[in-house]
Amino acid sequence: MKKRNVALTAATVILALSLSACAESQRDAGNSTGNGETTAAEGGGSDATFIFGAAGQPKLFDPFYASDGETFRVTRQIYEQLLDFEPGTADTIPGLAESYEGSEDGLTWTFKIREGVKFHDGTDLDAAAVCANFDRWYNQTGDAQNSAVTYYWNNNFGGFADQADRDSLFDSCETTDDMTATVKITRYTSKFPDILAHGAYANHSPSAMDKHDANNVKAEGEGFVYPAYATQHPTGTGAFKFASYDQATGTVTLDRNDEYWGTKAGVKQMVVRSIPDESTRRQELEAGSIHGYDLPNPVDWKTLEDNGNKVEIRPAFNILYVGLNATTNEAIKDVRVRKALSHAINRDQLVQSQLPDGAEAASHFFPDTLPGYNETLKPYTYDPDLAKQLLAEAGQENLALEFWQPTEVTRPYMPDPASIFDAIRSDWEAVGITVTQKPLPWTGGYLDGTEQGQAPAFLLGWTGDYSSPDNFIGTFFTQQDNAFDTGNYDFADELTDALVKADSEPDPEARAELYKEINKKIAEDYLPGLPISHSPPAIVVSSKVQGLVTSPLAAEDFSTVTVSE
Repeated sequence: MKKRNVALTAATVILALSLSACAESQRDAGNSTGNGETTAAEGGGSDATFIFGAAGQPKLFDPFYASDGETFRVTRQIYEQLLDFEPGTADTIPGLAESYEGSEDGLTWTFKIREGVKFHDGTDLDAAAVCANFDRWYNQTGDAQNSAVTYYWNNNFGGFADQADRDSLFDSCETTDDMTATVKITRYTSKFPDILAHGAYANHSPSAMDKHDANNVKAEGEGFVYPAYATQHPTGTGAFKFASYDQATGTVTLDRNDEYWGTKAGVKQMVVRSIPDESTRRQELEAGSIHGYDLPNPVDWKTLEDNGNKVEIRPAFNILYVGLNATTNEAIKDVRVRKALSHAINRDQLVQSQLPDGAEAASHFFPDTLPGYNETLKPYTYDPDLAKQLLAEAGQENLALEFWQPTEVTRPYMPDPASIFDAIRSDWEAVGITVTQKPLPWTGGYLDGTEQGQAPAFLLGWTGDYSSPDNFIGTFFTQQDNAFDTGNYDFADELTDALVKADSEPDPEARAELYKEINKKIAEDYLPGLPISHSPPAIVVSSKVQGLVTSPLAAEDFSTVTVSE
């Protein structure tokens, strides 16, 4: 598999880029089934339906309000961004912007918008539409400002237009001419403009957003209610168009966009079926009722290949961690307790028994392929006696801890959440901790609850969005309202200031050294959470599927896929 390259930073992208991304593929005409329906087993070239088994249901279909992989898996097919990722890598390339240029200070960026692109409702893509999207993001109000709703904007850009007490990275977007948009930011950052390749910053049809009241988000109970645009009328420029969603079965149907500006999708229709149980996904693949699924259990990889399927293993560009929240359990505020929890976990055994070949115990909150990885740091040693000693020193020999477990989901960094949960719970109980299990469905309270700081201890993880340390530890620890609850610790301001300083350093080598120092402090002094492991996730497709290009970001574009008889 191609090795990831570090994405270009703003300092190195000063000259105008005139790259264009185009992919060509040979697609044979297929045969209709004659009854208007196509099954996975029947196939049929360009008239085929590609049926994919997902590990969970999408939360909604407006990626600006999303933070979960199952939503982005679907919305990535519907929408496109100003920037994109080169297929098979984490490197950014032009997308809906055919070229872009940064000023010498990295504060002003000019995007030349690709001509001839239309949204699915027929609205033209132009500079005004691009600025309408930026203005929409920046001008969210009320409940939509909650980080559980606008997760990525809160973490990447910070404040909104009406928040005088929060600085925003975004300053303005103006149209220079019909097809040129100029975006200004308030400070230099290593992540801009690369963050614009992330699916959260997809471009939506301004007409469709106006028609379907796209910004009308309301809190209700412990969750949120989203407008019809986000649930029934998503309108992008992508190779597939939204057709329908059966929430009862978790089935999303997408139709090929025959007016697409680039290479047309290789299948007439794509169906994404929610099949939470991994063994059921495998059985459905073997029965021919789906063409592929994500995150096959590592113990099944060889059998799947022996049966003629193709198992593609992505790089381990991720982190599994235990999040801790001192708001809901005062004992967690004591760093001795956090260190005891870490020393009590047998990471090596967990990796060997629960994760695939190539997985590694983690010492950092990001993988070793990123600049700023500190080679002097090692994973916390498994030392139950030391864990008991630290608990005693903290006066917490009888520590009781509520531990949240995600259900109805499989994640790239967590192939079997229940088994991983049980392994960590057993380790904690072995040092005298009373663990109360709280299982919750991934999109039925778990994500919202952890993001709102309700869980004292919880399993979560992250697959990188682009090649930057800031995308990992900056996202986790800079903001005061993040799931790690760093605002409750006395090191919060110090850590935030250090992360902002590192992200604002234009020199790549100097920035890497700053991140090395930060990682050392996080591991040895702060320990706001417990890094557990990095795990290479796989995706499997049947022998009938051709053209799949895997992504180290787990951000596959399925428009390249064809299905044969």
